[in-house]
Amino acid sequence: MWPPDPDPDADPEPVGRSPPGAPAPRLRALLPARAFLCSLKGRLLLAESGLSFITFVCYVASSASAFLTAPLLEFLLALFFLFADAMQLNDKWQGLCWPMMDFLRCVTAALIYFAISITAVAKYSDGASKAAGVFGFFATIVFAIDFYLIFNDVAKFLKQGDSTDETTANKAEEENSDSDSD
Repeated sequence: MWPPDPDPDADPEPVGRSPPGAPAPRLRALLPARAFLCSLKGRLLLAESGLSFITFVCYVASSASAFLTAPLLEFLLALFFLFADAMQLNDKWQGLCWPMMDFLRCVTAALIYFAISITAVAKYSDGASKAAGVFGFFATIVFAIDFYLIFNDVAKFLKQGDSTDETTANKAEEENSDSDSD
């Protein structure tokens, strides 16, 4: 590694202390884990927040500034879900139905982005409105992919629950039918 260690036989750092140039672990705790950011869900949430921010900036600079509230809210919600998933708040706050909230967020965002993007491209003629509409279409696609994946995960989970319920119901039915056959 560069730079080379001056004394390779020196004792390693004691546990609990960080090297002098390393950032404090307290600040690092606020950043999402690299493994989560490299996962599909992490990349989708990063893309959603990035596209929402770019769309927001384009609407601020355009004559279609009436539409800037939707990208701003979606940007903030995407950031919230990014950090909530990264910090595993869904395990800590069991009272909330996280998959359903994420699904509804993605569905409404895709529909709203689609509607305001069509309006921005068709009704306004300045370049910033057109750019906001194009980025809004990209955001619509990313949000649609996210809600499709969430829907498939929830459907698989519900199918697993139904199959276990059916097998226990069939076993109970078979046990009851065996005792009645005497």
